[in-house]
Amino acid sequence: MKICKSLQKVKLNQGNNNSDENSNGDGRGQTGVATKTRSKTQKPSMYKVLLLNDDYTPMEFVVEILERFFSIKGQEAVKIMLHVHQKGVGVCGIYTYEVAETKVTQVVDYARANQHPLQCTLEQD
Repeated sequence: MKICKSLQKVKLNQGNNNSDENSNGDGRGQTGVATKTRSKTQKPSMYKVLLLNDDYTPMEFVVEILERFFSIKGQEAVKIMLHVHQKGVGVCGIYTYEVAETKVTQVVDYARANQHPLQCTLEQD
């Protein structure tokens, strides 16, 4: 995790804790610089979910997968399905690891439940 430091002027009270007077009694506070450490979160690694072509899964089923699990509709789903069919592999979406892993599992389980050998995998973007 990356750490960045920011500087901030703060009023320093020394000695007398009387809220009406400062430690030197002249009504002026002392200033100084204090460092404040603020952690900066990194963006998570992203993963591509890939569909792999096979000779047995119907094209209509691949379109159904794209619509059901990736919210890709109509012509865009057909376009991706044809890309998978012609090139052998196609990207369905890019997600954080946990989301990508869940989508891969859902697709493979759904394909098996419908007796199709469709393969789905993920790789780091």
